[in-house]
Amino acid sequence: MTTPQGPPNEGPSGWARPGNQGPLGRSPGPGDPSGGRLHPGDPRGGRPYQPPQAPPPQQTDHAAAANADTRRIHSQPPGLAADRTTPIGQPAEEPGEVKKKKRRLRDPLSLVLVLIIVVALVVAALIGVELYVRHEANNKIAAAAACITKDQASASFGVTPLVTWQVITDHYTNISVETAGNQIRDAKGMKLQLSIQDIKLNATPDSKGTIGAIDATITWTAQGIKETVQNAIPVLGEFVTSSVTTHPKDQTVELKGMLNDIVAKPVVSDGGLRLQIISFNTLGFSLPKESVQSTLDEYTSNLTKKFPLGIRAESVDVTDGSVTAKFASRNATIPAGETDPCFADL
Repeated sequence: MTTPQGPPNEGPSGWARPGNQGPLGRSPGPGDPSGGRLHPGDPRGGRPYQPPQAPPPQQTDHAAAANADTRRIHSQPPGLAADRTTPIGQPAEEPGEVKKKKRRLRDPLSLVLVLIIVVALVVAALIGVELYVRHEANNKIAAAAACITKDQASASFGVTPLVTWQVITDHYTNISVETAGNQIRDAKGMKLQLSIQDIKLNATPDSKGTIGAIDATITWTAQGIKETVQNAIPVLGEFVTSSVTTHPKDQTVELKGMLNDIVAKPVVSDGGLRLQIISFNTLGFSLPKESVQSTLDEYTSNLTKKFPLGIRAESVDVTDGSVTAKFASRNATIPAGETDPCFADL
């Protein structure tokens, strides 16, 4: 029985043939990590295996819009992309400039400094106007007082309210006037201190306004009385040659001559002052006492009874070296029509 013969030896298997490695007879190329082997199930055969890639992440609407703007800017010609404009066609401000403006506008210290400067300028202007108006008003009142008394005078308005406001409203609250004390007209050595309050200028057919209160103090020195008697009262001028002495205890005034002596007492009479003769001692003086009294009454009446605005004497006091009299008026009416020339500039 013969043994079956198999197919003739066809030589070495293809797996062992040089240059033909791999299941399909493809030689592995350099850098082929698979060694020439294909991934199972690859229908294209011969292509190396690549792992599947993950899908790109979803972009939000905001990011997509930003990317679209970026692509649009880069796609424009050079120089055009830098010329960006706002929606209304105005050049966009640099962020640094905007921040600086906001900082300047919102800086509290800057706002406070600006406010202080503005307030200081306004206050300085008001002070300048007030000083000028006050100076002019003081000068006009002083000039009127000097014109009436024939002496140097000064005037001043109260501190409050502002004189500017008083001029605007025609309501003057407080005015003070004082003379130098040289004389009041022909009465030597006489000094006036005057206070006027609550002046309201309201012109009507009968008046120019009202004055709430007027208070005046007149001081007449003993030396002034002597000079006045000698110069203004001719009848007594030759009689009073020595001195005039005041006696506060007796409230009298003594007028002395070389051989004569007259003692008089100042009193308030009919809204004015009167020198009432108490004693009359003369040697070789021919005039009677009644004639001397009449002469004194006439002079003092002309001096103290011709004050305007209803001013009347209220009291008189003999002090050491002088005679002091107080005058007053309340709710006086400023008469309309022609006034004293001394008040022309008021």
